[in-house]
Amino acid sequence: MSDTVVKFDPKPRSGAGREHDEVLDRARALLPALRARAGLTEELRRLPPETEKELHEAGLFRFLQPKRVGGAELDYVSIVDMGDVLGRADASVAWNVTNLGSHHWMLGMFDKAAQDAVWDENPNVLIASSFVFPAGRARRVKGGFVLSGRWPFSSGVGPSAWNMLAGIVFSEDEADAPDYRVFLVHRRDYRIIDTWNAAGLRGTGSHDVEIDELFVPDFMTLSTKSVAGGPTPGSTANPNPLYKLPVFALFAYVLSGVALGNAQGCYEDYLDGAKKRASTYNRAKLGEFQSTQIKIASAAAKIDAARLIMRRNCIDAMEDAVRGRLPDMLERTRHRRDGAFTVNMCTEAVTSLFGASGAGGLYMGNAMQRQFRDAHAVNAHIAFSFDAAGANYGRVALGLPSENVTL
Repeated sequence: MSDTVVKFDPKPRSGAGREHDEVLDRARALLPALRARAGLTEELRRLPPETEKELHEAGLFRFLQPKRVGGAELDYVSIVDMGDVLGRADASVAWNVTNLGSHHWMLGMFDKAAQDAVWDENPNVLIASSFVFPAGRARRVKGGFVLSGRWPFSSGVGPSAWNMLAGIVFSEDEADAPDYRVFLVHRRDYRIIDTWNAAGLRGTGSHDVEIDELFVPDFMTLSTKSVAGGPTPGSTANPNPLYKLPVFALFAYVLSGVALGNAQGCYEDYLDGAKKRASTYNRAKLGEFQSTQIKIASAAAKIDAARLIMRRNCIDAMEDAVRGRLPDMLERTRHRRDGAFTVNMCTEAVTSLFGASGAGGLYMGNAMQRQFRDAHAVNAHIAFSFDAAGANYGRVALGLPSENVTL
């Protein structure tokens, strides 16, 4: 691998600034160590302690956390850029950083009492999540809710002290629509079930968690209606427009940069190999084959296009929030459509390059086999199902109601 893996071109510069660049510089400095440790990360099925320590020391988990509690409070486009940078070394690390980092952003939208309960104890704390709403059931009681459920895919749950768990609150009056709500729960109140033994993103530690009849105070919960864009329960404490973005309309971009960085790393690895590699059978240089050149061009175009679309949508959403403009439903579904489409493009690029890498790509010592597995693991997330996101966009474009109740 050449040293190009540590380079990052953040153009277009919109949405970036000096602090944005400084945080990403700290991320780039970790890439050689993260890449060298990728095999250990997969073996442990979670972040190695030394990786977790380095990420904390670099302040990377706190890039979207409010400045008032020591975070960087960067613009939202940084979530794509962070995944893009770290994903070039190890998609599992990138997934945990952008995912866990996004929960500091979301906590900034909760009631200040919830923020204080978490950050007053430890502003460096890690917060996991599972936003699988049907997995949780809750009923309203005096002062809050009683929550039960078993949630899958709670990434980074091992080192996390808190968890944001999604659930549906059903009303006793069947005429009332269910309330889709996020519950902030302490580690002592849920059980971790070791289930994460997957083909890709092996180092994310995305285990199940379970709760049986837990009381959660009202201030430790957040309705999806409160984070659909505009002021939130946390706006008084955190007035930055960053904390007024429509969370679930932009949900795909929390993780889409991971696919982008993984694809960029795969592209650079393939390019390095193609410059040196010769055919096993006739010793012809593969880089001189037109088919090789075309695959390189196609993969690069898909990756570049994905980066432009992801960043543009995050920058536009931030500018809307600054102006106090709320996106309509067609724009919300377009964000979800584009999030899925761009990740699908990144997956196509990796699949093509891995297929062209020959038998050498199959060896466990070759990063491309991990990049291939990770690409398809990212693509398997429901947020990146183009069938789901595309169909819903089409419905709204045709004047039909959205089927995504969280938008």
